[in-house]
Amino acid sequence: MAAVSLHVTMLLLWLGALAGSAMEGLSIPSTSDGPFLPRTVLFDPTLQPGSDDLPHSDPRLVKRVPLIYPEQIALALSTPDAMWVSWITGDAQIGEQVIPLDPTSVSSEVHYGTESGNLTFISTGTAEVYNQIYPYEGLLNYTSGIIHHVRIQGLAENTTYYCRCGDSARFAMSDEHTFRTLPYPGPDNYPSRIAIVGDLGLTYNSSSTLDLIASNGPSLLLMLGDFSYANQYTTAGTKGASCYSCEFPNSPTRESYQPHWDAWGRFMEPLVSTIPMIVIEGNHEIEPQADNVTFAAYKARFAVPHEESGSNSQLFYSFDADGIHFIMLGGYVDYNRTGEQFFWLKSDLEKVNREVTPWLVAAWHPPWYNSYRSHYQEAECMRLEMEDLLYEHGVDVVFAGSCI
Repeated sequence: MAAVSLHVTMLLLWLGALAGSAMEGLSIPSTSDGPFLPRTVLFDPTLQPGSDDLPHSDPRLVKRVPLIYPEQIALALSTPDAMWVSWITGDAQIGEQVIPLDPTSVSSEVHYGTESGNLTFISTGTAEVYNQIYPYEGLLNYTSGIIHHVRIQGLAENTTYYCRCGDSARFAMSDEHTFRTLPYPGPDNYPSRIAIVGDLGLTYNSSSTLDLIASNGPSLLLMLGDFSYANQYTTAGTKGASCYSCEFPNSPTRESYQPHWDAWGRFMEPLVSTIPMIVIEGNHEIEPQADNVTFAAYKARFAVPHEESGSNSQLFYSFDADGIHFIMLGGYVDYNRTGEQFFWLKSDLEKVNREVTPWLVAAWHPPWYNSYRSHYQEAECMRLEMEDLLYEHGVDVVFAGSCI
């Protein structure tokens, strides 16, 4: 698990100074020269490096609302004056024969305003369900609850808003939640804190990490892949594989237990219903199906600002957070120089206005430089295709997951 909560301004200034030193003559080694001993604080061997998963009977993971009421509520950034609100209604189904719910059977509404109890603005959005299908004897299929995404816009900067989501006609609205918008993009504006987390999972250690994040009061959460680890379970919910590259015993395919995603959404709700969460996929989100469908849960469950940033894929996009332009790249989608992601990246970098967003930050899941032998050079092909472009445009900081 890799988790960092940071004060952005100080960290970026420090890394900027390091970049300046590098430009003055320090050579940047290639991955072909390594692996190297990490230049960091050595890991304390007395600490427990891993922990067991939380049981689904844990009160934080159990569904606590009636059938059509919203749960797994989450916020995500859209544009500087807009926010995505997402939630799920209805019960997921798992079994050999499953019948998807009708997304039109319940409305997608967000009521919001700047005064508690006086939610004068109303926005509507879209709803969908997704399926995880395994056409093999003995494996169970899954169809999700109804997943809602509503974009609320015209938001003022640095302002506290109150909101409820759900279906008002059926008197199935959530409790009131509150969030605070970020300052609009500008060279002197920065979030007070950004929490950056990779490989969170749903373990007892994950719980400690989430508590630490919440106690630091971040204004934005970046999740750099490998969220629930649902794909390390069988379709029946028993442990299937201890690692991503490990084979499932006595199974024709790598399985996944999709209710683990629902448990993860409930686990995250207390935090991400009050601060926006931005995500990028990791290898544990691939979850291949027999018809070559991948990333079904990731694409359905998370709202990301891909259309707002000119990308036609939820697997790579960009956004602004105050004085920072963030680029989120996909390590498990075509990154070749002749591919769509590369052309989008080049175009996005060319549009960056350093007078508005002086800091340029890139993030993705598999690290290009990594001293951990299990993942060493795992993303070397992606690095060879894209690294020169990031240097050319002076990207200041890079974050990745999957480092330990």
